[in-house]
Amino acid sequence: MPIIRFLALPALVVLAGLAVAQDSPPPKHLRVSSGVANSLKIHDAQPHYPREARERGIQGDVILQATIDTKGNLVNLKAVQGDPILVEAAVDAVKKWRYRPYILNGEPVDVDTTIKIQFHL
Repeated sequence: MPIIRFLALPALVVLAGLAVAQDSPPPKHLRVSSGVANSLKIHDAQPHYPREARERGIQGDVILQATIDTKGNLVNLKAVQGDPILVEAAVDAVKKWRYRPYILNGEPVDVDTTIKIQFHL
């Protein structure tokens, strides 16, 4: 009988934890992959290759981080990698992008994602 009591206590603790987890509200902010974010995109604009970058042979990728808000707009857009000349062109284009909101449990939530823009000659 003592062994059953010994095993019953951890089982009750686990069940209590599950009950609390089910009662907690869903998160209001998530992180999603660039692939998931791309599947939500409803409008995009291609960046213009800056003339100065083209003349100087500058190419490469620009990595941006952004939040897609509950209305599908990009907010908190910031560059994390890339040549400054290319970053400006990438940000100008990406600011025009629009998304469908990400839905979790029937409710729109903000999602953070990464955006990669490629500039190659």
